[in-house]
Amino acid sequence: MNVLELQQIGQLPVIATRPMPEEIAGTAVVRLHAAALNHRDYWIVQGQYAQIRLPAILGSDGAGEWQGQPVVIYPALDWGNHPTMPGPAFRVLGMPEDGTFAEYIRVPRANLFPKPEHLTWEQAAALPLAGLTAYRVLFSRCQLQAGERVLITGIGGGVALMACQLALAAGAQVFVTSGSEEKIRRAVQLGAKGGANYRTADWHKQLREQAGGFDVVIDSAGGDAFALLPTLCNTGARIGIYGGGSGKINGLSPQVIFWKQISIHGSSMGSPQEFECMLHFVQQHRIVPIVDAVFSLAEGNAALERLAAGEQFGKIVLAIDGSAAN
Repeated sequence: MNVLELQQIGQLPVIATRPMPEEIAGTAVVRLHAAALNHRDYWIVQGQYAQIRLPAILGSDGAGEWQGQPVVIYPALDWGNHPTMPGPAFRVLGMPEDGTFAEYIRVPRANLFPKPEHLTWEQAAALPLAGLTAYRVLFSRCQLQAGERVLITGIGGGVALMACQLALAAGAQVFVTSGSEEKIRRAVQLGAKGGANYRTADWHKQLREQAGGFDVVIDSAGGDAFALLPTLCNTGARIGIYGGGSGKINGLSPQVIFWKQISIHGSSMGSPQEFECMLHFVQQHRIVPIVDAVFSLAEGNAALERLAAGEQFGKIVLAIDGSAAN
């Protein structure tokens, strides 16, 4: 079978041939039709990830067929027995185990879930990691309720967009930030009430004028700008953090946190049970993940380069022809 294989840190992956995986007890070999990229794939290529093993097949998101049934793959292994937090063995597909940038993948059968019927292969592949991360931070961690005002920072990435779509479907009022006016405009077209460009000095004042205050804030950046987020919060607000692309948080005032009774929740992907709930929510509300661009498996390097450029609005997906097994 053909795979997109990372052979050396700092160099782009190459198309390589691997033997077909074989099913063993409790596993399934899925013929993949589409796989989606995540920033973790690019970070692994750059060596910015722990316990990298080479050669590696990256990719955490995938949709395909097993025994003629359309499935999406729960993108992690060994969540553990605790329903609210992962155990020490928890890990994500695509490192160290082989991932979805291949024509076939072997995963535990428990990782297979029915593909939402209203989604194409590419849309279904765009859903798992981003959808699960967004669902957990919004509902499991921040307990979002209908009618609440939500601020989602860095709109345009896969998780932020899924958080926007899920929050809108739940009846929340959504506002966004971005460094791109175009991305803010597109978020408004999806249903967001408004937004602000964080490259402007008074972005937080603009949001205050638009919304008054927020009940839930979803952030993936951290950095110096994070200290302004609690000042935008209503009393009793919840802040969910699922990433830290801008680095350490500086200048955060504890007085704002305790006087406003603000809760800060760290969050990662989620459990298989949360994945099932997310899929049900997507099916119920007919949510369609935003796909920015589709590349073939052979064009995987161009897909990684687009991801690195940070200009995408939605998920970048690889369309995979699973018929060419060797």
